[in-house]
Amino acid sequence: MRAVVWDGQLRVDPSYPQPVPPPGEALIRVSLAGICNTDLELMKGYQGFRGVLGHEFVGVVEDSPVPALVGQRVVGEINAYCGICDTCRSGLLTHCPHATTLGISGRDGAFAEYVSLPARLLHVVDNSIPDRAAVFVEPLAAAVEILEQVSVRPSDRVVVLGDGKLGLLVSQVLSLTGCDLVVVGRHEDKLAILSRRGIAVALEEQSADLDRADIVVDCVGRPEGFALARRLLRCGGTLVLKSTYHGQAEVDLTSLVVDEITLVGSRCGPFGPALRMLAMGLVEVEPLIDAVYAIDEGVQAFERAAERGSLKVLLRPG
Repeated sequence: MRAVVWDGQLRVDPSYPQPVPPPGEALIRVSLAGICNTDLELMKGYQGFRGVLGHEFVGVVEDSPVPALVGQRVVGEINAYCGICDTCRSGLLTHCPHATTLGISGRDGAFAEYVSLPARLLHVVDNSIPDRAAVFVEPLAAAVEILEQVSVRPSDRVVVLGDGKLGLLVSQVLSLTGCDLVVVGRHEDKLAILSRRGIAVALEEQSADLDRADIVVDCVGRPEGFALARRLLRCGGTLVLKSTYHGQAEVDLTSLVVDEITLVGSRCGPFGPALRMLAMGLVEVEPLIDAVYAIDEGVQAFERAAERGSLKVLLRPG
């Protein structure tokens, strides 16, 4: 099968071995997959990954230990947990120490014609959700995770930092709470996507004029985002970190103690609410799509995704 492979060099392999699902796993023919910033960070050394990239996808099940899934259009959670260790039994499935992570750690990803995942991680996609929207379920679920971790009240002042793909999704999700929300970014065209939905926005150079927030969500994807987030957060506030990147950030730990800051790391989230939001039209994702490439153009697709200001680039294996 054709696959986009990272082995120290990004390449399209026209004859990569098709996965043979082990017991409990399903074989999915990938219809559409999305390039994420994490994919770009993996090529910089994040997690030391080697193999097929990609963890955002929608596809059709061709073989499954659950017969009812065969022929269904599905999306898949990315953390293949063991289900039997103490961490899993405590309910922290995404933190299983034995887990593999789709296209990120220990498991080939979805930038290929076929992918294998445990059947228990698959979610059937409603017919009302097109492939171009369904491919956003995984990052949208990550945005929803913030509301699973932090109580956001209508009276809270909230700042989202970053107008990239994740920042735009997080902003739309948080706007549903009725909070006093403003999104800070660098690109007027990206911020305009939110403005059209009635969400307040500001360019980064205007951020010094903003009132301090109760909650700041950092979706910047670079170390200096943390420093900006701290400047915009009031004493006793909550700082949510959403971005993963290869590298280190300098952090003034003393100021976190003195200002009594609550620091929340936020990662993968629930697929069910994300699917419902898309089905109900509560979140708009079509404006976030920059381009769609055939899998044979995988290298060019990554080049496009790495361009400054680029939003979501999709790969179509078929």
